[in-house]
Amino acid sequence: MEYTLKKSLGQHFLKDENICRQIVDALKQESFSQLLEVGPGGGALTKYLLQLPAIDFKAVELDDEKVTYLEDTYPTIKGKIIHESILEVNQPFNEQFTVVGNFPYNISSQILFRILEWKKQVPVMIGMFQKEVAERIASKSGNKEYGILSVLVQAFYEVEYLFDVPQQAFNPPPKVMSGVIKLKRREIVSEMKSERAFFVLVKAAFNQRRKMLRNPLKGMFTPEVLQEAIFTKRAEQLTVADFAALTFRMK
Repeated sequence: MEYTLKKSLGQHFLKDENICRQIVDALKQESFSQLLEVGPGGGALTKYLLQLPAIDFKAVELDDEKVTYLEDTYPTIKGKIIHESILEVNQPFNEQFTVVGNFPYNISSQILFRILEWKKQVPVMIGMFQKEVAERIASKSGNKEYGILSVLVQAFYEVEYLFDVPQQAFNPPPKVMSGVIKLKRREIVSEMKSERAFFVLVKAAFNQRRKMLRNPLKGMFTPEVLQEAIFTKRAEQLTVADFAALTFRMK
């Protein structure tokens, strides 16, 4: 049975076995008993994941045709596919679970926000993104790639950029390079007034990233606090800890 690609779902299927094995090898560095694959597509990675011993495995796949294809090609996957969008699915396991996937590029940032919602249950995530998105997530303060995603993810996870994936590894080849990153949940998270305050502050700060912070943040702090030296910096100059500390000064 063949399947078709759906541009609307951002589908690019991995065909390079070496890349699949590298992702699985990176997974094996971690210990886990429950695993969720996001967007298995044609099953390039799935066939390796199904072979992992003593793992409770589930896969989230929205596309009807892929669900049928996967069940026909890998019969052991029957009953393990959640036929929904990752952005709408309920948390798939009650205990801790690891997430892996070649993420659909058009929703990869939203998938990360989903992981952040589930962070108490997700100690590790290994995912493939467009290279520039992967670099942005891993980027440190002071870089022009450093932005909202970098800060929000790095507040709760340590990010490691694992390796590049060339266009030829996919069918059809995307226009851009890809990159695989690993998120590992932090044991110690910077103290913040609340996660909500932190998210609001970071998003507002990067909204006008070229300007001194006192411009985009002027509604959130008293005029006195805005006179402090930190507000003459730009958003990309602040570390995660700086943003977390600032939440306590918000109105």
